[in-house]
Amino acid sequence: MDEFLMIPVTSLLIAANVIASLFALSNAKFMEKNLFHVDAILSDREWHRMVTSGFLHGGFLHLFVNMYVLFMFGGFVERAVGPTGYLIIYFISLLGGNAWALLENKNKPFYRALGASGATSGIVLSFILFRPFEPLMIFPIPFFMPAVVLGLAFVVVSAILAQRENKTIGHEAHLGGAFAGFLTTILIAPSAFSSFSTQIAGVLGGS
Repeated sequence: MDEFLMIPVTSLLIAANVIASLFALSNAKFMEKNLFHVDAILSDREWHRMVTSGFLHGGFLHLFVNMYVLFMFGGFVERAVGPTGYLIIYFISLLGGNAWALLENKNKPFYRALGASGATSGIVLSFILFRPFEPLMIFPIPFFMPAVVLGLAFVVVSAILAQRENKTIGHEAHLGGAFAGFLTTILIAPSAFSSFSTQIAGVLGGS
């Protein structure tokens, strides 16, 4: 409980995602009116879906994974940039992910998606800016690797998988959210990029 009190914005975002997702899973009409739906956004101008879809999830596992990632990385970013900066990064990442998905799927009117993956991808890339060589492990990879390597692999794999037809995961949102989070963090905390560059140069230069 104390850990959640130390990261109040992250805790509120997790609570909002859990409450909205559980309500949507028990209310099909609410889910349908708020998920990401290309035709509803472009034809009916239901722009609210660009935000609301980021708080809905397709099941308990989907919700758990995104909230676990948010908890693991969000607290650090919240403390690093402050509550306001953190909220800016979160929501721009969410919007960036959905904007990318909309551009990629603008000719697929029936395309639907939901989830906080765009936002959490941005938070993870924000974390990497501050701690590029933090050892991380993502299941089922059985070993740790530097955060920057994992981040690069995530972007490359997402870009490849986004080109597949009949995919069930919105990899486009991952890409858009990751880039949006990375760039927004640089704008909010330029010193983070300076530190990131110095650390990378130090390793590549062997110093």
